Amino acid sequence: MEGQRFPIFKTKIEGMTRPFDLNDSKGRLEYFEAKAGKEIKKLRDYLKNNTFIAYLLGKKNSGKGTYSKIFAEIIDKDRIIHISIGDVVRQIHQEILDQPSKKEELIEWLSKNYRGYISVEQTIEALMSRSTKTLLPTEFILALAKREISRMERKALFIDGFPRDLDQISYSLFFRDLIDYREDPDIFVLIDVPETIINERIKSRVICPICKKSKNLKLYPADEIKYDEKNKEFYFVCTNPTCDEAKMVPKEGDELGIEPIRDRLEIDQKLIKQALSLHGAPKILLRNSVPVDIAKEYVDDYEITPEYSYKWHKETRKVEIIKKPWIVLDDEGIPSYSLLPAPVAVSLIKQMAGVLNL
Repeated sequence: MEGQRFPIFKTKIEGMTRPFDLNDSKGRLEYFEAKAGKEIKKLRDYLKNNTFIAYLLGKKNSGKGTYSKIFAEIIDKDRIIHISIGDVVRQIHQEILDQPSKKEELIEWLSKNYRGYISVEQTIEALMSRSTKTLLPTEFILALAKREISRMERKALFIDGFPRDLDQISYSLFFRDLIDYREDPDIFVLIDVPETIINERIKSRVICPICKKSKNLKLYPADEIKYDEKNKEFYFVCTNPTCDEAKMVPKEGDELGIEPIRDRLEIDQKLIKQALSLHGAPKILLRNSVPVDIAKEYVDDYEITPEYSYKWHKETRKVEIIKKPWIVLDDEGIPSYSLLPAPVAVSLIKQMAGVLNL
């Protein structure tokens, strides 16, 4: 992150030479057991009788959902839940559109649980006329989060999308009281991903126009790749049987990369810096990149994100996939490798065990 260097977390274990297949479920389980088995056991034991609240702070497309879901998959998916505030708001919005009676239910609930500077009716109006560039009142967001959490069995929480503005940092300090998690540890999980990585994740992604499944031409190949000889371009084919071999295509505007969300990224960076300055709040610092010149000291080769390119062999009518380590410039212009999700999740697991004093 520009102006703030997160520490590099070492996942490499001296003397461990076995490579693990991180694309295979069995290989991933063996990898995590080898790299963080002791901490995994401690966290599983902790969650038998305890919970925590973790606030995920990172730039858009920084991997907040990915890392927390891997954490849950490895530790205990029945005792951990990832809550996206954005998804909660969108779900409620769609419910009211589909079933107008849901609006009355929400108004009734808010009349008992919401406190704020605008009326309940005005908050509902703000919800129904919301745009991605306009934030809903913080008090309303808090009420919706409380409502969602109260509906589920008590679990450890990863909160994604709150705080989302500078004024919400202070609200988050008292969030556990609001949702009756008063005795739970609350932790800020801060994620540092260079903007060059976020930019490429956006510019190279393609989706199936039918099922909306996502892949990435440069970073996440599809199982079926074809070559258009007329237009001299490679493209992915969706392998979902119901999609009838649909051609995966870029989303409109993705060719612009991060530019349309530049303002959002700047706010996210300010949020991370403000959270770093908080006293008394435990913090976990996740870093997605490692400088090329020191990478071998900290990570194994198979933990580095590869980039993919393709070559068409006309004689055999086949596409050759070419794979090599992906080198990017971090926010300070240093040539760096991007890390796969697994080693970042190892860092999350080990640091979580540490901040919980396990």
